Amino acid sequence: MIYKIQANASGTRSIEVSDEHMHTIRQYALFKNLIDSNGIIDEAVLDKLKFNVRSLLETEAGKDKSLLDLCLDVIYNPNMKAIGLHNLVLQFVKWEGQDETTSDQTALSE
Repeated sequence: MIYKIQANASGTRSIEVSDEHMHTIRQYALFKNLIDSNGIIDEAVLDKLKFNVRSLLETEAGKDKSLLDLCLDVIYNPNMKAIGLHNLVLQFVKWEGQDETTSDQTALSE
């Protein structure tokens, strides 16, 4: 499934995010401890995510095609701004909730 993330305040730019991108975010726990206790996502938080991903790319994990795709398609997308990251986090939380519900239903039916 493809999700369209609004990347700027006026809504003129968007970024397409796939289920594969969401799985990669979860696999590498990219949002864990990313946002401070104030809950504000600004350009500094986006920079922190980019630094974290850059350090992952320098390790063995950097050879993972899904991580490279996430970087090229989403994180380092020229349209990605703080509001885009905020919307991506919201979509990820929603996606993760749906994914867990689907997993629970599959486990119950087996």
